[in-house]
Amino acid sequence: MGIIAWIIFGGLVGWVASLIMKTDAQQGIILNVIVGIFGAVLGGWIMGLAGQGGVGDFSFYSFFVALLGAVVLIWLVKAIRR
Repeated sequence: MGIIAWIIFGGLVGWVASLIMKTDAQQGIILNVIVGIFGAVLGGWIMGLAGQGGVGDFSFYSFFVALLGAVVLIWLVKAIRR
């Protein structure tokens, strides 16, 4: 994926993850993009440990993997901040 696609994909994933974790009011669009992109990397790493593929394109599987990573990332940040 190109850089523009990663930004759009990251924004969508970060936004959905922030809705799931109830942090949407605390995050803006920039933080949603950052959480989505880092979540995609983290989700790919987690799935790699499980023997599965990571994020490669715009697909439901890639969205699920990135969402998993973004939710884990938000959970970790919330746990550290407490």
